[in-house]
Amino acid sequence: MIDELYSARILRLAANLPHSGRLEAPEGTGERVAKLCGSKAIVDVTLDETARVLTFAQDVKACALGQAAAGVLGEAVIGATLDEIVAARDAMAAMLKAGDEGPTGRFEGLRALKQVADYPARHASTMVAIEATLDAVRQAQGRPVTRDRADTRTSLAGAA
Repeated sequence: MIDELYSARILRLAANLPHSGRLEAPEGTGERVAKLCGSKAIVDVTLDETARVLTFAQDVKACALGQAAAGVLGEAVIGATLDEIVAARDAMAAMLKAGDEGPTGRFEGLRALKQVADYPARHASTMVAIEATLDAVRQAQGRPVTRDRADTRTSLAGAA
């Protein structure tokens, strides 16, 4: 059962963390922590003139599932809009909680984590990077950073 969750594909994704580190001068920074396990993601972004992600960096300290989700996110996020990231987050949450198919388009790679649906204790760690990315983009746009979804079981850093 645990071997299915930590498949070779998941472990490959976890080992590949694109845009690892921090930006020197971010326009927005988001930080989320999974309350249950302590998985943590800090994301920095800058946006282009059309409010698309121009540069992205992530510092993720999470289990293999959180790292894998961050790996997929890092591969796809450059050029994404806030609406695309929100849609991916919502589709991923529905995939984990309701058995939906998962994200489409640029974030379709997150479907590799579909089997996490059977492990509710792992949901929050799988969501920390995308939640932190949303916070960073909102901050870069000058929007308030709020929790859209009370059921993600992640917290804004320091607010746990």
